[in-house]
Amino acid sequence: MKQKTKTITIDGIDKKILRALMQDARTPILEIARNVGISGAAIHQRLRKLEKSKLLSGSKFIINPKALGYSTLAFVGIYLDKVANSEDIIRALKKIPEVLECHYTTGVYSIFIKLICLDNAHLMNLLSNNIQTITGVLRTESLISLDQQIDRQIHI
Repeated sequence: MKQKTKTITIDGIDKKILRALMQDARTPILEIARNVGISGAAIHQRLRKLEKSKLLSGSKFIINPKALGYSTLAFVGIYLDKVANSEDIIRALKKIPEVLECHYTTGVYSIFIKLICLDNAHLMNLLSNNIQTITGVLRTESLISLDQQIDRQIHI
């Protein structure tokens, strides 16, 4: 049986609040309240409603990897053996701190990951010694990002 996806309806005030916080999550609630024209308590109430609906999943600071010396961003397609236990492979990938994202995909790859490396030698080491040695991984195919042109969230 197909599971129905639950959606939430947001109004103009919710959109103004979300846009302000997406631009800068540290914007004081009272400043948003003044700009939107409602009380700080009403802003808090709306934010709680949006969190409860799962539209919001928290806030975070974004670290610039280049400031820490990570200059290579790569995407790696992983081909799996037909009898591979994908849960074990995901568990092994979670142990590699450089793996930032991991996706099951359609197409030629079973798994597609995003990872950050200090340089190309670091990438080669990760591939050879950490990823390609995982039981069930047949081979990998890497794409190195030369430069990120778009970085955004969904439009509200």
